[in-house]
Amino acid sequence: MSLTGLFPIDKWNFKSQSIFTNLPEAETSQLKKHMTEQPYAKGSVLFREGAAPDGIFFVREGKVKKYKVDREGREQIIYVANAGEMLGYHAILAEERYPDAAATIEDSLIAFIPKEDFLLTLQQSPLLSRRLLQALSHEFAVLANSISVFAHRSVKERLAIALIVLREKYKEPGVPAEETSINISRDDLSNIVGTAKENVVRILKEFKLAGILYTTGRRIFIQDIKQLIEISSYGIR
Repeated sequence: MSLTGLFPIDKWNFKSQSIFTNLPEAETSQLKKHMTEQPYAKGSVLFREGAAPDGIFFVREGKVKKYKVDREGREQIIYVANAGEMLGYHAILAEERYPDAAATIEDSLIAFIPKEDFLLTLQQSPLLSRRLLQALSHEFAVLANSISVFAHRSVKERLAIALIVLREKYKEPGVPAEETSINISRDDLSNIVGTAKENVVRILKEFKLAGILYTTGRRIFIQDIKQLIEISSYGIR
Protein backbone atom coordinates (compact mmCIF):
# COMPACT_ATOMS: atom_id res chain seq x y z
CA MET A 1 0.00 0.00 0.00
CA SER A 2 1.25 3.45 -0.94
CA LEU A 3 1.55 6.16 1.70
CA THR A 4 0.25 8.82 -0.69
CA GLY A 5 -2.50 10.74 1.05
CA LEU A 6 -1.90 8.88 4.31
CA PHE A 7 1.52 9.88 5.63
CA PRO A 8 3.89 12.77 4.66
CA ILE A 9 6.93 10.61 3.99
CA ASP A 10 8.80 13.50 2.26
CA LYS A 11 9.09 15.21 5.62
CA TRP A 12 11.22 12.28 6.84
CA ASN A 13 13.54 11.66 3.90
CA PHE A 14 16.49 13.64 2.59
CA LYS A 15 16.64 14.25 -1.16
CA SER A 16 20.34 13.83 -1.96
CA GLN A 17 19.64 11.04 -4.49
CA SER A 18 19.04 13.59 -7.27
CA ILE A 19 22.18 15.70 -6.72
CA PHE A 20 24.37 13.84 -9.22
CA THR A 21 21.59 12.84 -11.64
CA ASN A 22 22.04 13.99 -15.26
CA LEU A 23 24.90 16.38 -14.61
CA PRO A 24 26.80 17.49 -17.75
CA GLU A 25 29.28 14.86 -18.91
CA ALA A 26 32.35 16.97 -18.09
CA GLU A 27 31.20 17.49 -14.50
CA THR A 28 30.37 13.83 -14.07
CA SER A 29 33.81 12.89 -15.39
CA GLN A 30 35.48 15.29 -12.96
CA LEU A 31 33.60 13.79 -10.02
CA LYS A 32 34.52 10.26 -11.10
CA LYS A 33 38.15 11.06 -11.90
CA HIS A 34 39.52 9.62 -8.66
CA MET A 35 36.36 8.00 -7.33
CA THR A 36 36.74 4.61 -5.68
CA GLU A 37 34.20 1.98 -4.67
CA GLN A 38 34.58 -0.32 -1.71
CA PRO A 39 32.42 -2.97 -0.04
CA TYR A 40 31.81 -2.40 3.68
CA ALA A 41 30.63 -5.12 6.04
CA LYS A 42 27.71 -4.44 8.36
CA GLY A 43 28.80 -2.26 11.26
CA SER A 44 31.73 -0.63 9.45
CA VAL A 45 32.40 3.02 10.34
CA LEU A 46 32.70 5.41 7.39
CA PHE A 47 33.67 8.42 9.49
CA ARG A 48 33.60 9.46 13.14
CA GLU A 49 32.29 12.60 14.78
CA GLY A 50 35.02 15.22 15.04
CA ALA A 51 37.19 13.80 12.25
CA ALA A 52 38.40 16.04 9.43
CA PRO A 53 36.62 15.30 6.13
CA ASP A 54 38.69 14.30 3.12
CA GLY A 55 35.86 13.46 0.74
CA ILE A 56 32.21 12.54 0.35
CA PHE A 57 30.57 9.14 0.49
CA PHE A 58 27.93 7.91 -1.95
CA VAL A 59 25.84 4.88 -1.02
CA ARG A 60 25.75 2.55 -4.03
CA GLU A 61 24.12 -0.36 -2.22
CA GLY A 62 22.99 -0.90 1.36
CA LYS A 63 22.10 1.44 4.20
CA VAL A 64 24.11 3.73 6.45
CA LYS A 65 23.15 5.30 9.77
CA LYS A 66 24.12 8.85 10.73
CA TYR A 67 24.43 9.08 14.50
CA LYS A 68 25.84 10.90 17.50
CA VAL A 69 27.25 9.34 20.67
CA ASP A 70 26.65 10.86 24.11
CA ARG A 71 29.03 10.89 27.07
CA GLU A 72 27.75 7.51 28.26
CA GLY A 73 28.47 5.98 24.86
CA ARG A 74 24.80 5.75 23.83
CA GLU A 75 23.94 6.27 20.19
CA GLN A 76 21.21 8.50 18.85
CA ILE A 77 20.55 7.68 15.22
CA ILE A 78 19.72 10.85 13.34
CA TYR A 79 19.02 9.41 9.92
CA VAL A 80 19.25 6.23 7.84
CA ALA A 81 20.66 6.82 4.34
CA ASN A 82 19.57 4.60 1.49
CA ALA A 83 21.17 3.61 -1.81
CA GLY A 84 21.76 6.72 -3.94
CA GLU A 85 22.25 9.12 -1.03
CA MET A 86 25.32 11.22 -0.21
CA LEU A 87 27.07 11.56 3.13
CA GLY A 88 29.73 13.85 4.51
CA TYR A 89 29.35 16.83 2.21
CA HIS A 90 28.01 19.17 4.90
CA ALA A 91 31.36 19.24 6.71
CA ILE A 92 33.25 19.98 3.49
CA LEU A 93 30.93 22.83 2.53
CA ALA A 94 31.14 24.31 6.03
CA GLU A 95 34.93 23.74 6.23
CA GLU A 96 34.37 22.02 9.56
CA ARG A 97 34.87 18.59 11.08
CA TYR A 98 32.16 15.94 10.88
CA PRO A 99 29.30 16.88 13.25
CA ASP A 100 28.23 13.24 13.50
CA ALA A 101 29.37 9.71 12.64
CA ALA A 102 28.29 7.25 9.95
CA ALA A 103 28.32 3.44 9.90
CA THR A 104 26.74 0.73 7.77
CA ILE A 105 23.73 -1.14 9.18
CA GLU A 106 24.02 -3.85 6.53
CA ASP A 107 26.62 -4.99 4.03
CA SER A 108 27.03 -2.03 1.67
CA LEU A 109 28.88 -0.79 -1.38
CA ILE A 110 30.15 2.75 -0.89
CA ALA A 111 31.73 5.11 -3.42
CA PHE A 112 34.19 7.77 -2.24
CA ILE A 113 34.87 11.05 -4.05
CA PRO A 114 37.94 12.99 -2.84
CA LYS A 115 37.33 16.44 -1.40
CA GLU A 116 39.42 18.19 -4.06
CA ASP A 117 37.43 16.72 -6.98
CA PHE A 118 34.12 17.50 -5.29
CA LEU A 119 35.05 21.14 -4.59
CA LEU A 120 36.51 21.67 -8.08
CA THR A 121 33.33 20.37 -9.70
CA LEU A 122 31.24 22.51 -7.38
CA GLN A 123 33.17 25.64 -8.39
CA GLN A 124 32.52 24.92 -12.07
CA SER A 125 28.90 23.80 -11.86
CA PRO A 126 26.01 26.18 -11.12
CA LEU A 127 23.65 23.19 -11.43
CA LEU A 128 25.46 21.19 -8.75
CA SER A 129 25.59 24.26 -6.49
CA ARG A 130 21.85 24.80 -6.85
CA ARG A 131 21.06 21.16 -6.16
CA LEU A 132 23.25 21.11 -3.06
CA LEU A 133 21.56 24.23 -1.74
CA GLN A 134 18.13 22.66 -2.30
CA ALA A 135 19.24 19.42 -0.64
CA LEU A 136 20.67 21.23 2.38
CA SER A 137 17.51 23.29 2.78
CA HIS A 138 15.33 20.19 2.65
CA GLU A 139 17.55 18.27 5.07
CA PHE A 140 17.28 21.13 7.55
CA ALA A 141 13.48 20.91 7.27
CA VAL A 142 13.56 17.13 7.75
CA LEU A 143 15.73 17.36 10.86
CA ALA A 144 13.63 20.21 12.30
CA ASN A 145 10.51 18.14 11.71
CA SER A 146 12.06 15.08 13.35
CA ILE A 147 13.15 17.02 16.45
CA SER A 148 9.77 18.72 16.79
CA VAL A 149 7.68 15.56 16.33
CA PHE A 150 9.80 13.27 18.50
CA ALA A 151 9.88 15.81 21.32
CA HIS A 152 6.08 15.66 21.65
CA ARG A 153 5.33 11.98 20.96
CA SER A 154 5.17 8.95 23.22
CA VAL A 155 7.59 6.06 22.72
CA LYS A 156 4.82 4.04 21.03
CA GLU A 157 4.07 6.89 18.60
CA ARG A 158 7.78 7.39 17.85
CA LEU A 159 8.23 3.68 17.17
CA ALA A 160 5.23 3.70 14.84
CA ILE A 161 6.71 6.62 12.88
CA ALA A 162 10.12 4.93 12.72
CA LEU A 163 8.59 1.73 11.35
CA ILE A 164 6.59 3.62 8.70
CA VAL A 165 9.69 5.48 7.52
CA LEU A 166 11.88 2.37 7.58
CA ARG A 167 9.35 0.37 5.58
CA GLU A 168 9.71 2.92 2.78
CA LYS A 169 13.50 2.72 2.93
CA TYR A 170 13.51 -1.08 2.72
CA LYS A 171 11.07 -1.30 -0.19
CA GLU A 172 12.46 -2.94 -3.31
CA PRO A 173 11.16 -2.46 -6.87
CA GLY A 174 8.58 -5.08 -7.78
CA VAL A 175 8.17 -6.34 -4.21
CA PRO A 176 4.72 -5.74 -2.62
CA ALA A 177 4.84 -3.52 0.44
CA GLU A 178 3.36 -6.34 2.55
CA GLU A 179 6.39 -8.48 1.69
CA THR A 180 8.92 -5.77 2.53
CA SER A 181 11.03 -6.70 5.53
CA ILE A 182 12.71 -4.16 7.80
CA ASN A 183 16.02 -5.86 8.56
CA ILE A 184 17.36 -3.88 11.51
CA SER A 185 18.70 -4.73 14.94
CA ARG A 186 16.62 -3.91 17.99
CA ASP A 187 19.54 -1.83 19.27
CA ASP A 188 19.53 0.35 16.14
CA LEU A 189 15.74 0.59 16.21
CA SER A 190 15.79 1.75 19.82
CA ASN A 191 18.52 4.28 18.98
CA ILE A 192 16.31 5.72 16.24
CA VAL A 193 13.32 5.96 18.57
CA GLY A 194 15.41 7.26 21.47
CA THR A 195 14.46 4.73 24.12
CA ALA A 196 15.70 1.56 25.79
CA LYS A 197 15.74 -1.65 23.75
CA GLU A 198 13.41 -3.27 26.30
CA ASN A 199 10.73 -0.69 25.48
CA VAL A 200 11.02 -1.36 21.75
CA VAL A 201 10.79 -5.13 22.26
CA ARG A 202 7.72 -4.73 24.50
CA ILE A 203 5.86 -2.46 22.08
CA LEU A 204 6.72 -4.67 19.09
CA LYS A 205 5.03 -7.52 20.97
CA GLU A 206 1.95 -5.31 21.44
CA PHE A 207 1.93 -4.53 17.72
CA LYS A 208 2.20 -8.24 16.91
CA LEU A 209 -0.75 -9.11 19.16
CA ALA A 210 -2.78 -6.37 17.44
CA GLY A 211 -2.01 -7.84 14.01
CA ILE A 212 -0.05 -4.77 12.92
CA LEU A 213 3.15 -6.66 12.14
CA TYR A 214 4.96 -9.94 12.52
CA THR A 215 8.65 -10.77 12.89
CA THR A 216 10.98 -13.45 11.62
CA GLY A 217 14.21 -13.23 13.58
CA ARG A 218 15.18 -9.57 13.45
CA ARG A 219 13.12 -8.92 10.30
CA ILE A 220 9.91 -6.94 10.74
CA PHE A 221 6.99 -7.22 8.28
CA ILE A 222 4.26 -4.57 8.43
CA GLN A 223 0.78 -6.05 7.94
CA ASP A 224 -1.46 -3.07 8.75
CA ILE A 225 0.15 0.22 7.76
CA LYS A 226 -3.09 2.19 8.30
CA GLN A 227 -3.28 1.13 11.93
CA LEU A 228 0.39 2.03 12.37
CA ILE A 229 -0.28 5.50 10.93
CA GLU A 230 -3.20 5.92 13.34
CA ILE A 231 -0.97 5.02 16.29
CA SER A 232 1.70 7.45 15.10
CA SER A 233 -0.75 10.37 15.38
CA TYR A 234 1.07 11.83 12.38
CA GLY A 235 -1.02 10.92 9.37
CA ILE A 236 -2.16 13.46 6.80
CA ARG A 237 -5.36 15.10 7.97
